[in-house]
Amino acid sequence: MSRESQMRKRERAAKLVALLKQEYPAPKTALHYDSVYQLLFAVILSAQSTDVRVNLVTPGLFRRFPTLQAFATAKVEEIQREIASVGLAPSKAKAIRESARQIIEEFGGEVPRRLDDLIKLRGVGRKTASVVLGAGFGLSEGIVVDTHVARLSRRLGLSARTSPEQIERDLMQLIDRTGWIDFSHLLILHGRALCSARKPKCASCPLSQLCPSAKTFTPKK
Repeated sequence: MSRESQMRKRERAAKLVALLKQEYPAPKTALHYDSVYQLLFAVILSAQSTDVRVNLVTPGLFRRFPTLQAFATAKVEEIQREIASVGLAPSKAKAIRESARQIIEEFGGEVPRRLDDLIKLRGVGRKTASVVLGAGFGLSEGIVVDTHVARLSRRLGLSARTSPEQIERDLMQLIDRTGWIDFSHLLILHGRALCSARKPKCASCPLSQLCPSAKTFTPKK
């Protein structure tokens, strides 16, 4: 891609962000939490599950284990019972218990603020770490690419890639670093509200004039 073409793409991305911010003025994660470690565990639970489901489970989970130490000393089976309705409960229960122990033993009881440290925790990859750093600490280390972000990035012509890692790299070249955290939330909110996987509501979409996919999904008159 030529430098001029890249600049035009960045300009269009900036316009898309501006429109999305008008539509969703307070973008943030839908997960409920009262501390950074609770956020971490909620994000671990959200893998291959919905935020709605996770938010149904976490109130009871956090009452049952009110401190990080309580999670670290719990039996995996006890945690698993509390999260049984969430997919992959056995492996997630182990990840939560072991990551709690690691935070206490290796990081002095504080969730680490560096991506390289976070991904050392059980059950934590780059995506989970980026969510925690962004929502928990306001630190921009990357752009979180979930199914909504991946789908909308392709539809909006911001990336033609298929893997989350490749899409993230493309987006990081187009979006100013100061906007990385909000950008993921904006696309997730828009994906849920209008740009669904099967029936996007292009006729009601404020991005339709800038979206190369709008004509594909808009019924012909």
